Amino acid sequence: MSTETEQPATPFEQIGGGERVRAVVEAFYDLMETDPAYAPLRAIHAPDLTPMRASLAGFLTGWLGGPRDWFAERPGVCMMSLHRAMPIDAELSRQWTDAMGRALDQVGVEPEMAQALREVFGRMSTNMTTR
Repeated sequence: MSTETEQPATPFEQIGGGERVRAVVEAFYDLMETDPAYAPLRAIHAPDLTPMRASLAGFLTGWLGGPRDWFAERPGVCMMSLHRAMPIDAELSRQWTDAMGRALDQVGVEPEMAQALREVFGRMSTNMTTR
């Protein structure tokens, strides 16, 4: 009999690890690039989304409890501060949350986990609004 207690799975493990996180990020940015409903959201980003795809995947990986490379490479960087200069209004916040929710569904993230993430992402994006 083991005396060690099993640690509960991190959200990173529950979502399916790094490959699944990257798939969610790819689906999110693909939606942002192809669905006209997200044109205003797309417009506030640089023409080349490659760096953003890598950065968001790295951030989410660490934020969900996986390897914290993104945070180690950016000591003291706050996601809220990174977005402070962007003109994020309630509509852009809604678009971001909607696209991320659709990405979670497309990738097949377990419904309970997807709903929990939608709620947290909604609060995060609302807190990033500047007007």
